[in-house]
Amino acid sequence: MDVLLIGYGAIAREVLKLIYPGEAVNITGVLVRPSRIEEVRAGLVGRDIEVVSAIDDLVTTPQLVAECAGHSAVREYGANILQRGIDLLVISVGAIADQRLYKELTTAAEVGNAKLIFAAGAVAGADALAAAKIGGLDNVTYTSRKPPGAWKGTVAEKVCELDQISTEVVLYDGNAVEAATRYPQNANVAATIALSGAGFDNTKVRLIADPDAGGNIHQISARGMFGAFNIEIRGKPLPDNPKTSTLAAHSVVAEILRRGGPVEIGG
Repeated sequence: MDVLLIGYGAIAREVLKLIYPGEAVNITGVLVRPSRIEEVRAGLVGRDIEVVSAIDDLVTTPQLVAECAGHSAVREYGANILQRGIDLLVISVGAIADQRLYKELTTAAEVGNAKLIFAAGAVAGADALAAAKIGGLDNVTYTSRKPPGAWKGTVAEKVCELDQISTEVVLYDGNAVEAATRYPQNANVAATIALSGAGFDNTKVRLIADPDAGGNIHQISARGMFGAFNIEIRGKPLPDNPKTSTLAAHSVVAEILRRGGPVEIGG
């Protein structure tokens, strides 16, 4: 299976590091802005990977495109890719808090007979939530607790002096719609949980800056006809990007390999 990556940031570089030529899947291309083409080509010397700034420039047509570049990439490229009949794997799940975009993507997938796939990202339990909502969910709550540095470059800087806090500060307390919109680089997990379970309006979200967190902590609790569960994940951030959990990048790798292999477990 030939795969195109959108972006060449921390997640894409992790994917390229962990998926080697000759496996069941093959990374054949990377799509980036025109201004980055030469830089990315230099970083991929020795690998047979096309670096382009437009889908039409590709020599090899992929069976799967993996978005690793943020919400804007989903908006800019998503519908076009799906309409071409190419499956799209999205890591920036928070983008679909925009219901118009979600409708545009699902319609494009239907037109192109393609699949719109959402990576699990840094969260566990998305499959359990999807099963639980069949019988009905009474409440779902997600709490994200990260070190202050992970919130830099976001609207959290308007809430408090991140470098000065000595105890935890609640940055946001509301639903998944606003959380994913206001904190797009940090709240993709909230969007994944909402999509899997109770929906954006009915998923409660708390985002916390905690100097004692020691990493990215995700806590999910759910209650419904099935019973109840509580899940806590203590993840380490990617060295190249403290806003992104290592597990999020690895979930992209796992999904690519799962789709390219002969056996599927869950998903």
